[in-house]
Amino acid sequence: MKTALVLVAAGRSARFRGDIPKQYRALQGKPVILHIIKSLKLTELFDPFVIVVAEGDEHIHEVIPDMRPSPLIVTGGATRTASVKAGLAVLQDNPPNHVLIHDAARPLVSATIISDVMKALETYQAVAPALPVVDAIKSVVGNKVFDMDRDQIRRIQTPQGFHYTRIWDAFKQLSDAESFVDDIAVAQAAGLSIGLVDGEENNLKITYASDLKKAEQIIQQTRYIATGQGFDVHRIEQGETIWLCGVEIVAGFSLKGHSDADVGLHALTDAILGALADGDIGDHFPPSDPQWKGAASDRFLQFAADKVTARGGYIQHVDITLIFEKPKIKLYRGTMRERIAGILNLPMPRVSVKATTTEKLGFTGRGEGLAAQATATLELPA
Repeated sequence: MKTALVLVAAGRSARFRGDIPKQYRALQGKPVILHIIKSLKLTELFDPFVIVVAEGDEHIHEVIPDMRPSPLIVTGGATRTASVKAGLAVLQDNPPNHVLIHDAARPLVSATIISDVMKALETYQAVAPALPVVDAIKSVVGNKVFDMDRDQIRRIQTPQGFHYTRIWDAFKQLSDAESFVDDIAVAQAAGLSIGLVDGEENNLKITYASDLKKAEQIIQQTRYIATGQGFDVHRIEQGETIWLCGVEIVAGFSLKGHSDADVGLHALTDAILGALADGDIGDHFPPSDPQWKGAASDRFLQFAADKVTARGGYIQHVDITLIFEKPKIKLYRGTMRERIAGILNLPMPRVSVKATTTEKLGFTGRGEGLAAQATATLELPA
């Protein structure tokens, strides 16, 4: 099943106040919209990934310059309904089976909600997360107050999921003047079957400045920073080339190993697994297993990165120190950083690669082997 995501970020934030729309305001040092994109790695979960922005938006390209693969950026309309319609329209030439529509003002959406919505689409044509109302509800008309049955009322959140062709058909029938409170309302007007899944209190919508403080508190309570370290050694043997940090280098020797013996990527893989408290590279890729003989180590690093995504976390920063007398890596360091950044979907400033010697001491000083150590900093759900 192919599932697309439409992230609606075209609001002007009239109720929030301020010169910058709320989706670009800082939340723990990062724009609100990045908490959605980075924490769940939505670019990997959905294909394609569409961001709908306001006309003349000057911020979106500052937020996502290094994102791989790049999302589709679409200009929205005067209303939310018009903006969603614009986002859905770009998918019609290569339609997905399903589409999820999410508000950029809800930065703390969880993997659980996304999974529940996608699962419910097996039964319903339209699905939304919903929460019960616990307070007494009153309808106020002028100076008259009327009781309402709160058991029949739900608070509806996003992401809302749909069978793409059905919801696109519904939006195509709308005139430019029609506007709905959300996309489930469009589905209901079109007669689609609607299902509800459990929403979450933490999936709050940033509407007022005070909501940013609430979001800060939620993040502090539900996420933590983990740091892992890794170390790897490989013996020098006869040969001409070696692999270091995903780059092949003519060194005048080779490294002995069951895989490609890339000490840099091996150490970094162990650092990420260590931050996850999920064993080490040998547990997941034992040298006794013939399928890993000669394997490229970027597969191991990608495996560790995918585990971070599966946990609902993301990698903040990585740092590798290569330890040997030769070869000199100055000419290759930029390429190494680019290679690692590409595998981990990180911007270059968050990838560090450096080298040192042991001043001719020890096995690296004697030219018997190469070593590397690495650290990885992750943000994970508590």
